[in-house]
Amino acid sequence: MGGGAEVGALRSAERLIYLENQFLWSPEIVEVLEDKLRNPPDERFRLLVLLPAKPNNGADTTRGQLGVLAGADNGAGRFLATTISARSGQLTGPLYVHAKIGIVDDAWLTVGSANLNEHSFFNDTEMNVVTCDSNIARETRLRLWAEHLERSVKEVSGEPVRVIDELWRPIASEQLKRRQRGEPLTHRLQELPGVSRRSMGLIGPLDSLLVDG
Repeated sequence: MGGGAEVGALRSAERLIYLENQFLWSPEIVEVLEDKLRNPPDERFRLLVLLPAKPNNGADTTRGQLGVLAGADNGAGRFLATTISARSGQLTGPLYVHAKIGIVDDAWLTVGSANLNEHSFFNDTEMNVVTCDSNIARETRLRLWAEHLERSVKEVSGEPVRVIDELWRPIASEQLKRRQRGEPLTHRLQELPGVSRRSMGLIGPLDSLLVDG
């Protein structure tokens, strides 16, 4: 994911931006997302991201960028950052998110190899497929959300704002609290803390340029 067309798609979002990615470092992408949160195009607008709990590098950079987005949201509840674990019965374990998926308004979908960092955008050889077929975009989202929420496609097929507010957020928040209390997880989803230190909100965007090279 990267380039003018993708940035344009994010800027055009009216109600939903959903991102699954290994990293969230790119200042260009975060700037667009930050503006969407500060100036939401619709009261129902939501930004939902799914990232690895422990990226193999750049963890502080990701936390810094999440801090920027959390600050832009300013408690409005339009932004939710999550991660996911492997789950089989009562057993849970680490699961590394390596996806590169973006969905906007169930009208635009990209899937490919590009991370949301400067290396993928400007240095590495990457390939993403983009479609504006709304049926494909929506069906892909529903299948992903059903898997992540451990629900049927029918249960997640309502308005995205309702599914995020009534399923994603409560489940992810409860699992984070369970982890913080040292209790076993009961679901694969978990909320990611926005930022560990206030200073990281400033360091993240600068550090992303240094880490990416």
